[in-house]
Amino acid sequence: MRLTPTERDRLLLFSAAELARARRARGLKLNVPEATALIADTVCEAARDGKRLAEAIEAARSVLGADDVLPGVADVVTEVHVEAVFEDGSRLAVVSAPIRGAVPLGDDAPGAVVPGPESPAPEPEVRLTVRNTAAVPVSVTSHFHFFEANPRLDFDRAAAYGMRLCVPAGSSVRFDPLGEAEVGLVPIGGDRVAIGFAGLVDGPLDAPGAKSQALATAAACGYLGATPAAAEAAGDAPADGTRHGDTSGPEGAPA
Repeated sequence: MRLTPTERDRLLLFSAAELARARRARGLKLNVPEATALIADTVCEAARDGKRLAEAIEAARSVLGADDVLPGVADVVTEVHVEAVFEDGSRLAVVSAPIRGAVPLGDDAPGAVVPGPESPAPEPEVRLTVRNTAAVPVSVTSHFHFFEANPRLDFDRAAAYGMRLCVPAGSSVRFDPLGEAEVGLVPIGGDRVAIGFAGLVDGPLDAPGAKSQALATAAACGYLGATPAAAEAAGDAPADGTRHGDTSGPEGAPA
């Protein structure tokens, strides 16, 4: 069975949650990984059952109480983030105060997280018009590689390569059925490696040939806004110096 990285992560989460359920059924109090897995899995299963985001978050908040976890766990697990697939697309669920009856730590308590000064909001480097051609709403979360967003979204995929939405972390943008909206994008930071998502890159974003290959793959898979011409226009060559579609050997001789 061939599984995408996202599907493997989902199975790993489910296995950890099942272990947590079994231990809780034996009367054991859960540790941090077990509690986190059980809360996150509850969101994913609620989404699979057709519940909306708010309903899934509420279900996750009801699954564990302070008496179900080891001492100190409620002080550590104060918020759980998990991306789940809802009927209107993938959404990032943020479950705050996930353990019932937990007394929050004060700012002066050991280990308390004290927010620092707010950073200035970044300015979008790219603005794109996005049209949702689907008959259902589509939501894209803040740090999703926008190039790989839902194939029924029609926009300039080449311009969105290596970019994410210019919105606060954890938020999302909803595109109404058959609607159109303008979005701002900023470059993905860090090591700029895109693993998972829709599987169009699965590696370093800036590797030689990565952009043109991803555009060609997207075009072949029917992603709107990605065309073979855009792949050719990307202009990045593979690491071996060949061009995509080049079948010639050394010195121009046939391979």
